[in-house]
Order: sequence, then C-alpha cells, then structure tokens
Amino acid sequence: MTVKPHNQTIRLEDYEITPDRGFLASFDPATVLLPDYLAPVRTMAMSLPHILTTGNVRARLASLPLVDLSEFCETGSDAQQKVAMVHYSFLVQSYVWGEASPCKSLPECLAKPIWHLARALGQKPLLPYSSYVLDNWGLVDPESPIDLSNIYMIQPFLSGQDEAWFVTVHVAIEAQAGEMLSRVPHIIDAADQGLTADVGDGLVAISRVWDDINAIFDRMPERCDPYIYFNRVRPWIHGWKDNPALGSGLVYEGVEEAGGNPQAFRGQTGSQSSIVPTMDAFFGIEHASDPLRAYLDELHEYRPPAHRAFIDIVRERSNLRTFVAASGNDQLKDLYNECISKLAQFRTRHLEYAASYINKQAKGDSGNDTDVGTGGTPFMKYLKKHRDEVQQQLMLSKIA
Repeated sequence: MTVKPHNQTIRLEDYEITPDRGFLASFDPATVLLPDYLAPVRTMAMSLPHILTTGNVRARLASLPLVDLSEFCETGSDAQQKVAMVHYSFLVQSYVWGEASPCKSLPECLAKPIWHLARALGQKPLLPYSSYVLDNWGLVDPESPIDLSNIYMIQPFLSGQDEAWFVTVHVAIEAQAGEMLSRVPHIIDAADQGLTADVGDGLVAISRVWDDINAIFDRMPERCDPYIYFNRVRPWIHGWKDNPALGSGLVYEGVEEAGGNPQAFRGQTGSQSSIVPTMDAFFGIEHASDPLRAYLDELHEYRPPAHRAFIDIVRERSNLRTFVAASGNDQLKDLYNECISKLAQFRTRHLEYAASYINKQAKGDSGNDTDVGTGGTPFMKYLKKHRDEVQQQLMLSKIA
C-alpha cells in the first residue's frame, strides 16, 4: 500500500476550532462588551420580541442612528465584531420580513454597518448561520458544560420556547462535534503513516460522537413544534436570493460598493454548518453534480473563513478512504462504514424534519414557501439523493 508523505499535523486552533466547542465561538458571547456607541443598536435588537408584534417595525428600526463602523472593524476584537454582527443581522432580517410585505431596500442605518461588519468578518451582509447559532448562545452556569440543560439563546426574533430550542439544539450539536473534529487531524496523520490501529481507535471515537449528535438531533420535537417553527421561527431567517418574494434582491442604501443595485444573498440554513461538509471531506464522500450540489458549493462562501479553510485542508489532506480501502482489514472497513452510516442517519433525520417542519405545513406566503428552503432552493428534491449517495459509498467487506 502506498503511504503518503507525512505533513505537519493540522492544528484546530489555526481554524478557530476547539475540542470542547467545535465550531462554536471560542469566547463566551454573553460576556462580550460592546462600545457605548453601539448601545442603542444592542438595545433595539434585544427589544425585537416586543417590536415585531406591533406591525410598526420598519419605522422603529429606521430610527436607529447611523454608526460608522470603519474604525470598529479595524480595531474591535474578533469577539466584539461577531457579537455586533449578531445584533445587526437580526435587525436586518426583522426590517426585511417584519411587516406584511417584504421591503425592497435597506436603510443606511442598517445597510452600511452590516456591510462593513460582513466585509471585516469575511461573510455576507445578512444573517448567517454563525450569527444565528455559533455566536448566539450563553451558559446558564458558566462552570457547567455546553449542553441542552445549560445553554440559552441570547438574541431572539419573537422569542419563546420553540425558537430558543431550535437554536440551542444546533448549539449543543456543534459543541458535541468538537471531540469528533479534534480526532480528524490525528486520524489523517495515522492514515498517512500506515498506523492501522490508531486509525481504528479514532474511528471508534468518531462513531461514539455520532451517536451523541444523533441523540441530540432526535430531541428537536420535544420543544420545537413543526407548526410554530414554520409560522413563527422560519419566516425571519430567509434570504434574498432565489426568494420568490424579493425578485432580484435587496438594495443596500448608501453602500458605495453595491452601486445602488439589488444584492442577492442566500438565507441562513443549517446547511451552512461546517460539521457535515467536514465529515464528507474527511471520509472522501463525493456527491454527484446536481442543483443542490452547486448550491452547497456556493454555501461554502457563507461560512466563517477559518471554517472554510479547515474543510478545504481536510479535503486536501485526508487519505482515509483510500487507506481503508487498500488496508485489506475488514474490521477497519466496518468501522468506516459504521461512521458514514451514522452520518447518513443524521441526514435522514434532517430529511424527516424538512418534511414535517416545512414541506407538510400549510402553504405559506411567497416569502415562506413550503417548497423553497431558507437558502432559496427546492430542498426536498435533493436531500434524499444526497443521503442515498452517502449510503452508496459504503465499502464492501470480504465475505468469509
């Protein structure tokens, strides 16, 4: 068997990943202090549960002062910029979707700050998954673990149990994935060096973590009802690319780079999480070309830059599938199959939730369509196909 030359071990800390938090913020978002000049913004954002029920959303949000964030985006800490992005992105989504019909343009007081923040953070100027989940949680007891018994959602839209549970389930999954991510660099090294036992030990650990992740994901219906999700949680997280209600997109008033032209960006979606694409890259799983594949490739640009880079380096460096296939070791193949079967199980649950929480709900308005995902795609058509493609890449063990 050909062994690839050993390269320097991938270091999680180079990609804003930690073993105990995974892709979650390495700082505690609830403890981050913003400059005093952002106090009105934070106050308005945290008041959204009160404002969004009044029917007079845009006038209130448009009254915010226009804050020049040029210096803040150069001198503010990474944590401060990310927390500011959380608040501004929730305000932007609320302005667009907060009244009977979506608006066609965003006022300068929201457009220019979020544009500056997004550029500084290497993201898009609307609500990304990172602001919805990764940087939007706090610990009830700072000395206790990050799990569903000890986390809360900081910045809400309408607030309430269903919205909070939807987000905190994702937070708990991201935290649980940290151990799995921490194993990836060492398994890649072990495969490069032909260390079969070490690869096997690592796959056993990853399989165990997938059990924990799937157990958390199974708990979504406990406190997040499908009807409430579709009608009270989902409407706020849509984007303005391929959304029937917004046509060519949204004008960002006062943003020179945009030139007064409508800008189209995809909405927040769990598909922006980096866990599954990391695992696909690690296990060497390929998906055939189709519209959702092109969409998922596009979503890569919506992740935090460091997380994109991690997925890319794992895809480049992982020789795991080739190593296992050439090993002649049926036990190793079984462990590999076990891991990707549990990845397929996660995808199956995602497909089931997409059906019950979205596709089977009563037809929404054009901005909250049952057939169009929050990212702007006909999701149901392809989720099953991608799940099946994972299962099709199981390795055959030698029959005794």
